[in-house]
Amino acid sequence: MKPAREILSSMIEKGDHEINRDAGGLLLSSISAGLDIGFGPLLMGVILTLSVGSYGDLQTELLLASAYSVGFIFVILGRSELFTEHTTLAVMPVIDGKASLRNLGRLWGIVYLGNILGGFLFTILAVVLMPGLGVIEPSAFGTIADKLVSHPLHWLFVAGVFAGWLMGLLAWLVSSANNTIGRVFFIWMVTATIGMLHLPHSIAGNVEVLFGLLTTSSVTISDYLAFLTLSTLGNAVGGAFFVGLMKYGHVTRGAK
Repeated sequence: MKPAREILSSMIEKGDHEINRDAGGLLLSSISAGLDIGFGPLLMGVILTLSVGSYGDLQTELLLASAYSVGFIFVILGRSELFTEHTTLAVMPVIDGKASLRNLGRLWGIVYLGNILGGFLFTILAVVLMPGLGVIEPSAFGTIADKLVSHPLHWLFVAGVFAGWLMGLLAWLVSSANNTIGRVFFIWMVTATIGMLHLPHSIAGNVEVLFGLLTTSSVTISDYLAFLTLSTLGNAVGGAFFVGLMKYGHVTRGAK
């Protein structure tokens, strides 16, 4: 494992690089991330269709959590731009004085827009094509979405903070890993935890809730918009404050 100061320096450098990237490249990379992350929720639908168990069954829950992590592995190892990574990564150079809040807002806006657009495109393709292959029932899409929209609105924000916190930790852990195997393990460990706890991740959840919106009447457009708004705010707070500010503060004050 790398020393904390080396990890912080690496994150500041990476964040500064992304903040200064060309807008077109950022948008294409973020659309790619929105597309790729959809494979996790899609695999969850396949597991719910083929498994004799369902939510609440330990074996099925473990399988679903592991399937959920697949999309994140594709995105992070593929080096595509993910909004919830940048709630910590891109915050670091701002705290360090190398970038402005305006720079951060530009990056967040482009990446978030691309992630949501990519997720929408993936959902359309999955809903139209996958049931015809016989490996997934449309009802599975509704079951996945219901797990995220059947809670009080305040839960979406609070649980979103925890999801953003975990994603911020993931950005830190991935930067600390010395090899691909270590990165895969950290990605699986953190995102499977998010999946197991059913925490609202705004980008993966965008696909999950859109699945339900497009396949069942039980999920409404207001459910979708409430989920997207509150989970996004929660993710941003969790990643920026509980990891970005905290890690920067303790490392610059004497961590080894």
